[in-house]
Amino acid sequence: MPTKDYVKWFRNSAPYINAHRGKTFVLMFSGDAVAHPNFANIIHDIALLNSLGVKLILAHGARPQIEERVALRGISSRIENDIRITDGPTLECVKDAAGSVRAQIEALLTMGLANSPMHGAQIRVCSGNFVVAKPIGIRNGVDYEHTGMVRRVDTQGIAKQLDDGSIVLLSPTGYSPTGEVFNLSLEDVATQSAIAMQADKLIVFSAQDGLLDTSGDLIQNCSVSEIKYLLDHSDDPETASLLRAIATSGENGISRCHCVSYSDDGALLQELFTRDGAGTLISQDHYEQLRTATIEDVGGILELIEPLEAEGSLVKRSRELLENEINLFTVIERDGMIVACAGLYPYEESASGEIACVATHPDYRGEDRGERLLAALEMQAREKQLASVFVLTTQTAHWFQELGFVEITQQQLPEKKKQLYNLQRNSKVFSKNI
Repeated sequence: MPTKDYVKWFRNSAPYINAHRGKTFVLMFSGDAVAHPNFANIIHDIALLNSLGVKLILAHGARPQIEERVALRGISSRIENDIRITDGPTLECVKDAAGSVRAQIEALLTMGLANSPMHGAQIRVCSGNFVVAKPIGIRNGVDYEHTGMVRRVDTQGIAKQLDDGSIVLLSPTGYSPTGEVFNLSLEDVATQSAIAMQADKLIVFSAQDGLLDTSGDLIQNCSVSEIKYLLDHSDDPETASLLRAIATSGENGISRCHCVSYSDDGALLQELFTRDGAGTLISQDHYEQLRTATIEDVGGILELIEPLEAEGSLVKRSRELLENEINLFTVIERDGMIVACAGLYPYEESASGEIACVATHPDYRGEDRGERLLAALEMQAREKQLASVFVLTTQTAHWFQELGFVEITQQQLPEKKKQLYNLQRNSKVFSKNI
């Protein structure tokens, strides 16, 4: 680049430098991105962002690295619905691969060779048990064992490291309060950390220049609704993962998401510091409210719970039954769409109430929507002068325990509920005094 062009570019980047200083960015890159020859250049650009005062959270994947170790040990990979079933031997491969990739990134960020972009950077990188996880559990009869999902992000711990000037590095693993290790998806870690930290941007790295339309052309700007359209028409698992991450983040308070190439040198800087960018910018505002359900919400609730009924997470409810019980339901509505629901069924003779049909749309999980619903139902229970609430669950035991519920026996249920107990589902029962 001629000197005058460089000076002009540098001056034109000043507004973006000022705009990004002090902001929190979450960068999501797959194991394929880490293995690409251009990844060292991405590290140099990350170091530059750090020196310009951007607070950075890096979420990395390790799928190809895990596959390599699984193959070397002669272990059969088991994938269901693009989710790895993580048994004991596979978990060892996951820990080995994630640890190796983490060490590689930390080493690259520590480089300080003279005559290199990293000279004098002196970057501190912090990794740790910032992600609390829970097991996916059993779905359609398939036990995913040590495969989990994000339950909670240690926002205070991450914020402290960011305020101290460190880069926070998150691996695709999480830990439970009982000391278990879970294999997590990169998409889940990146989106939930971005949402929990109320990040200013989520930046995802793709093998392409950015997001492509159905004709294969680069999309420079789009909305979350357009992302949903692309997701419906995507048959590539990696692209679908990026689209889900963007949609989930965009609909949960992340005002700007970017998709850039991990193979094009300088794409990240060009996207962030030039007017036209290099990839795809996604943005949209949303509105949400928690309220008592009405008869008009029956269709939306059915649409929300039917997939969960199909996989066995919820007991099937007919439209007629739901219409008769609609006054027992509370919903969260977002831009005219029911994104979460739950019902409170009182058993006044035993001064208790059943919390049932707790459901959140998969594209809108995060920001404690389930917790908000439960808090609202507990308040309703107190208003009805109930002393406790209980829940029957097959897959979300960890979550209810985290919210103060304790396991009880089937025999401790109210008499009417005991008579309706489905032995075939074999649900666990949890109770909470309110």
